[in-house]
Amino acid sequence: MTIAAPTAETRWRCTLCGNLTRFDVTRSSRVIEFLHFDLAGEAKVEETEVLTETLESVRCRWCNAVDQVELVARPGAEEPAAGEAE
Repeated sequence: MTIAAPTAETRWRCTLCGNLTRFDVTRSSRVIEFLHFDLAGEAKVEETEVLTETLESVRCRWCNAVDQVELVARPGAEEPAAGEAE
């Protein structure tokens, strides 16, 4: 099952237990990283550019459900009703 990432208007919810806050996410990414090495040879990532990213699975941390996570609207993200102030 493929699931979309949350946006500013949506968040994940487990349909089995109702969890909204704790998930284990498995993702694959292809990135370009700019590494800066100090004189001792220790590396630090200074820039990361994500070329592609795929969410492989989202598992509920509370009940371990894998195929029960859905996107729902975030509180306050609803559009104003018709006729309300602009």
